[in-house]
Amino acid sequence: MRAALWRVLLAPLTTLRALRLQRLSRFPFDFDSAWRQARIHCAPDEVEYLFQHGVQETRAHRPEP
Repeated sequence: MRAALWRVLLAPLTTLRALRLQRLSRFPFDFDSAWRQARIHCAPDEVEYLFQHGVQETRAHRPEP
């Protein structure tokens, strides 16, 4: 299953908040970033996990020199 589907099934309120945040944003905002921001707002104790996961994703998408 894709991550987005897991998020919808396991955390529907966070997903709805993320979609609303994404829709109301003035600048282009991807769903993953919006979901993380909504999750941090709802569950501040998960900040470190979400930060680590975001750093790992950034490294995975960045080409090596």
